[in-house]
Amino acid sequence: MSLQPIHDDATPVPADVLRTWASRCFATAGMTHDDAALLADSLVQTSLWGIDSHGVALLPHYLDRLANGTIKAQPRAQTERTGPATAMLHADQGHGIVVAHRAMAEAVRIAREQGVGAVGVKNASHCGAIGLYTRAAARQGCVGFAFTHANSVAVPHGGQRAFFGTNPISFAFPREGGEPLCLDMATTSIPWNRVRNARREGHALPPDVAVDEKGTPTTDAHAAAAVVPLGGSAYGHKGYALALVIDLLCGPLLGNPYGPHIPPMFEALDQPRQLGAFFIALDPARFAGGAALSAQIEAMAQELAAEPGAPRLPGDPEIEVATMRGRQGIPIESGLAGVFRAYSARLGLPPPL
Repeated sequence: MSLQPIHDDATPVPADVLRTWASRCFATAGMTHDDAALLADSLVQTSLWGIDSHGVALLPHYLDRLANGTIKAQPRAQTERTGPATAMLHADQGHGIVVAHRAMAEAVRIAREQGVGAVGVKNASHCGAIGLYTRAAARQGCVGFAFTHANSVAVPHGGQRAFFGTNPISFAFPREGGEPLCLDMATTSIPWNRVRNARREGHALPPDVAVDEKGTPTTDAHAAAAVVPLGGSAYGHKGYALALVIDLLCGPLLGNPYGPHIPPMFEALDQPRQLGAFFIALDPARFAGGAALSAQIEAMAQELAAEPGAPRLPGDPEIEVATMRGRQGIPIESGLAGVFRAYSARLGLPPPL
């Protein structure tokens, strides 16, 4: 995922303060203590990585859906083993982040038994930054794969109006002596939540990442009706094709709707999202190079760093940002700070800043 620029009016808040406050918010909204803590920790970790489109800024939205019952605070989620290496997790409209952690944990368990584990999720909500789950698999020695989809916010290549979602994809590999190598990216130019953040804070969008209702490129966040596929006007067929395939994996394959048939995230708070996600864990020990894989990845990282320009592995920029924000705090921009204060007052909790 791309790191979102932070502007000068931001106030740094310690991660522990945000984590405690967020956990209390979710518990007050009816979630169990464990689920509230897991969700809070996931959002704060995402913000620590600098992925502000999917971090603590989403907390108010999740609270709204919990209040409306379109995310169930205490769902009756069930996991069904469907084959030697496969399972389905029926989420019962549970929170997508909590459900996704559970699904990847199940995929890792199956991979330990069978060499590979594949788990599909049905009827969940937004599952946040999917690098959370692939990294979790990689930290346990597996190769992690994750896919999810969303409602229509992306224009297909050659089209003029939104059809698919940002439909992200993530892969993570264990790395000797350090955090996993992790690719986590949308199949669009930017995540749609970055458009919403720009609207809230009054910022312009970068050029060539969004279009208005007529399909004309725009940098006005309020005029943006959709984002464009990864690759832009010339090579967007690549991002578009990836989005289509991911929607098939997470939608029809798992019994979920796709694209324009998915209720929108922010505009229909009274409708459950009915989202899917697909997780795969692979045990490297079942393959010829498995025993040396994590060491080879670290060797590759060092060899790349010695190249002109010192290229880094995917995921390394997020690790660097997390180290910095762990010391300095997570920057909360002024518009979001006001929202946090309002929700704190509503829930009867002291605000985090």
